[in-house]
Amino acid sequence: MTDGEARPARGGNNANYYAAQGADIENHEIQVTIQGQTISSTYGTIPSARFNIERLLSSGLENFLFETHARELSDADKALLDELAEASYQAYLQLKNHPDFVPYLEQITPLKWYGDTNIASRPTKRGTAAALKFEDLRAIPFVGAWAQMKQNVPGYFGFGAAIAVMRQAGRLEALKDLYQRSLFFQTLVENSMQSLCKSNFHVTRYLSEHPKFKDFWQLLFKEYEKAVQGLLDLSGQPDLLANNPASKASITMRKTIIQPLIAIQQYALQQLQSGGLEPEQEAVFRKLVLRAMFGIINAARNAA
Repeated sequence: MTDGEARPARGGNNANYYAAQGADIENHEIQVTIQGQTISSTYGTIPSARFNIERLLSSGLENFLFETHARELSDADKALLDELAEASYQAYLQLKNHPDFVPYLEQITPLKWYGDTNIASRPTKRGTAAALKFEDLRAIPFVGAWAQMKQNVPGYFGFGAAIAVMRQAGRLEALKDLYQRSLFFQTLVENSMQSLCKSNFHVTRYLSEHPKFKDFWQLLFKEYEKAVQGLLDLSGQPDLLANNPASKASITMRKTIIQPLIAIQQYALQQLQSGGLEPEQEAVFRKLVLRAMFGIINAARNAA
């Protein structure tokens, strides 16, 4: 954010996050990056375009109209968030350095097929080396591969572990107080809640018995469970996104569309991973993976 430009969020539709920045946010110019699959739904008609543009503009005015709407974070608040962020970072760092992290992405997820979809606008990875390395991963295929698996790891991993650390340090009550006072922190928590709501580990539970990746899958699943419980304890909500029923209903509705596509894709991935297919069979299963990817991305309204 420079020279009076504000970027509220990719997609341009998270108005709460924009409002949560506080009164010091630059407001001379707003730049919005729109994902291709959301253009028609967000701005494709005059009523929807008017509604979403008005939300964006009004969120920028809220801090000037309502002085207590998004209280500025104190130095103590920032220090508390730094503690939370460091604990979360360390948990995520352990995951990233896990020896099965990159092999899981490469062998189990649809990561390698992103280059064939022409969705990410760039190759799946940087460089030309045959072996995939973490530093070669590009953002959209990386995040998108987790989304296709309904695991959404980048959206929440480490949050549950961090809350557990803060609880052990006797800092959970301070976090709860900050959550009640800070729209910024509330929005941060809700963003992770959305990722958790879009997750569904049941569709990949077969990996809990995988000869190579069963322990890694369990690692992901345990942090998912820890994050769900941790965010509920922190927010006091009875269930995820209870305070945002519109988003929750939207995600629930789209789940019914996505679920059959996920099942088809997972079956095709298993067949391709098993090996021993005739070229014609492999071509069919590859096509199933790709076509399911398009459907999941459009129905979920997320490329990554």
